Amino acid sequence: MHTVAVLSLKGGVGKTTVALGLASAALRRGVRTLVIDLDPQCNATSTLEPAETEASIYDVLREPTLEVLERAIAPSTWGEGVDVLAGSEDAESLNHPDPNQSRLGRLREALNVIKERDDDYPYQLVLLDCPPSLGQLTRSALVAADRALLITEPTMFAVAGVQRAFEAVQNERENNADLQPLGVVVNRVRPRSHEHQFRIEELRDIFGPLVMPVALPDRLAVQQAQGACMPIHEWGTPGAREVALAFNLLLARVLRVSRSRRRAVHQDFDDEEIQEAVDA
Repeated sequence: MHTVAVLSLKGGVGKTTVALGLASAALRRGVRTLVIDLDPQCNATSTLEPAETEASIYDVLREPTLEVLERAIAPSTWGEGVDVLAGSEDAESLNHPDPNQSRLGRLREALNVIKERDDDYPYQLVLLDCPPSLGQLTRSALVAADRALLITEPTMFAVAGVQRAFEAVQNERENNADLQPLGVVVNRVRPRSHEHQFRIEELRDIFGPLVMPVALPDRLAVQQAQGACMPIHEWGTPGAREVALAFNLLLARVLRVSRSRRRAVHQDFDDEEIQEAVDA
């Protein structure tokens, strides 16, 4: 089970968009996925439209048992293969700025319960959609994950936010030795913008090859698909197809890197990954 925390410490950069895009690519590829909505805004839950659950992430973080998990997880309306651990506005009350180790470990306990349950069709990918703050919710995700995917836009303030997120990942390795940064994804890129190109080069100066070789283009289709609560792969416009291909490439990297902890996370996409993404 590949467990990826999707985060940024600046709001509005498209963190949930990336989590949903990866879920859409996973659905197309037949990779069974669980999206855990840790953001009290609950945008991932709203877009995936699971049936109403009796429990939520709020309850799971208070009591990470199988019984509570089963009441908090529901299938999405996107299709068989993508489930949701429902978000809750009440989770904000658990977002302590300085949580103790017991609180930080509850999400990891919950994921261990999921791994150990008797299931003929286990999850292959778990996506943790984090809030844009460094309290208990985001730190719990970093303690539970094996990879961290950092999201940014090519703007000055977003670059500063992803720097803080990278530092948070490094610091949290004291509580999770398995945690590694998967890479930096640049979202909403306009290739003709000189400012965007300048910021991308700035990111490469800071993070080097950790900056993903695929960037996500700024296309209206993303907002349209989310507004319709549909996977980007099913929206069908030229812009949606362009974004969907980028998410296919990104998913190929996530799955390939997570399979081997020894592999350098910054290696360029190879021909096999590109072909897999095109075919998906």
